[in-house]
Amino acid sequence: MHVHQRLTRLRLMAPSIGQCAAGAALAWLVAKEVLGHPSPFFAPIAVVVCIGVGLGQRLRRVVELVAGVSLGVGVGDLLVSWIGSGAWQIALVVALAMGVAVLLDSGSLIVLQAGSSAVLVATLLPPSGLGGLDRMVDALVGGLMGLAAVALLPASPSALATRHATALFGALSDTLRQIAEAIERSDSALAGQALEAARGTQTSVEEFRQALATSREIATISPLHRHRRPRLEAYEKAAVPLDHALRNARVLARRAIVALDGSSELPPWLPRALRELAEATLLLRDELATGLPPERSGRAILSVAAYQEARRWGFSADVMIAQLRSIVVDLLQATGTERAEAVAALPPLDFPPEPHEMDLDGANVTPMS
Repeated sequence: MHVHQRLTRLRLMAPSIGQCAAGAALAWLVAKEVLGHPSPFFAPIAVVVCIGVGLGQRLRRVVELVAGVSLGVGVGDLLVSWIGSGAWQIALVVALAMGVAVLLDSGSLIVLQAGSSAVLVATLLPPSGLGGLDRMVDALVGGLMGLAAVALLPASPSALATRHATALFGALSDTLRQIAEAIERSDSALAGQALEAARGTQTSVEEFRQALATSREIATISPLHRHRRPRLEAYEKAAVPLDHALRNARVLARRAIVALDGSSELPPWLPRALRELAEATLLLRDELATGLPPERSGRAILSVAAYQEARRWGFSADVMIAQLRSIVVDLLQATGTERAEAVAALPPLDFPPEPHEMDLDGANVTPMS
């Protein structure tokens, strides 16, 4: 991963990191100063596990965390007080705590937390009085502080989704522009660079999905952000089509490499169409980011399809046209248009489609009629 990509990732994760830091400090203060626990380390740990970095399902994680800590501490306190502490005792305590956790719940967090809590009790924190109960309370305090941090600290769910979506729309636009430039220059190496850049977006797609899950959860937990749900719904409609558009752009780049290496004839209008589609992609990005109805971008996307001619150019060119049509359909769906309506909006092709093909990047390259 390049330095720029790492810095971008840090910027996107900064709000969650800030919530973890502030929530951990607050949980420590509450458990130590209010409840009087001398070393409430489970409280800040619970905050970090609860908030995570860009992950959803926080409510479930809080429940699993508290249950895991309680189980691990309970089993650890009970057994260590009987059998003492040592290598074989640690093995027995961890095995029993994790085994019981598996029987009670299929979640991985509760199992791991039960095991790690049992280790701590069996090694660093031998049972003493109400120590086990205090540690359970610390975990609960941390979980509640984590939820409070999510609900109250300034991390707008729509801003979180917008940051991730903006990066993906920008990557798609850049890929389309680079392919257009490669065609104009007859430069297959430049098309290869576009392909590699597009392939690097798959991790960002997954992070966008996680950001949407986190944003939905923030909007549900926090009364301050519930009014942002409509904008989140627009991004949720765009998420899958945007992923498909990036996949189709990879296929387009792959076929451009083949076409340029083989000196295949390509439609003279193709670079301009790709550039206009890149501009329409950025317009859609801006409309979604500002909460505007994606009407202008929808018209701009549709206008790209008007370039097509009802003639064959050869297999590579026809596949590229098919992928262009597929990306148009994907972006129309990202505006909220139903797929059937988006396909029907394309100008018909008078010639029959080629036999079904499948590209190595996993996108359907059958020309759409």
